[in-house]
Amino acid sequence: MRKLWLSVIITGGYVLFQPSFVLAQAGGHTPMGGQTPSTFPGDNPNSTIGTNNTIGTQDDSTQAKVDDKRFVKDATMAALTEIEVGKLAEQKASSDSVKQFAQSTVGDQTKLTTQLKQIADNEKVNVPDSLDSKQQSHVDKLAKLSGPEFDHAFLKDLTKKQEQDVHDFQLEAQNGSDANVKAFAGKALPTLQQHLDTAKNLSKEEKTREK
Repeated sequence: MRKLWLSVIITGGYVLFQPSFVLAQAGGHTPMGGQTPSTFPGDNPNSTIGTNNTIGTQDDSTQAKVDDKRFVKDATMAALTEIEVGKLAEQKASSDSVKQFAQSTVGDQTKLTTQLKQIADNEKVNVPDSLDSKQQSHVDKLAKLSGPEFDHAFLKDLTKKQEQDVHDFQLEAQNGSDANVKAFAGKALPTLQQHLDTAKNLSKEEKTREK
């Protein structure tokens, strides 16, 4: 009887002094402090991690559906708009580096437009050959500015447009169903990314000069 009571006391003491994580594994006990263990994306088989390391249900860059014909139309309008905005900057920009960038943008977007129209003809897609009223109104507003104010507005506007360009072309290159359109988007991406990087760098230089 004495051995039995001794065994019970030893066993009870062993359980009493077990680390909290052992008890939690054995019976779902919450660790000290009332905090529940952290969970990670891998703990949930239904969760995914996007390219920006955030948890979500889908990765937009690999899951979004793409309308190839709509892409060709939108890309053509975007290129036409950037050509007109670039021509303005060639004339009105106060910074030589901004003027040179605008000239480069106009040249590349003109080539892009030619290629898009060729694709449109082959794929029987009707694309615009001039700006719509919304885009023309935007260009007209920008034309009213001058000097550093114009430079700032131009770079801000072009950065926004080119971020959208890169996003749209990436989606088409990854998820497009038309092989010709998909290949075109993939080949154009490096140039568009270079435009975006240059616009961002020029914006930083402009802010540095203002300080």
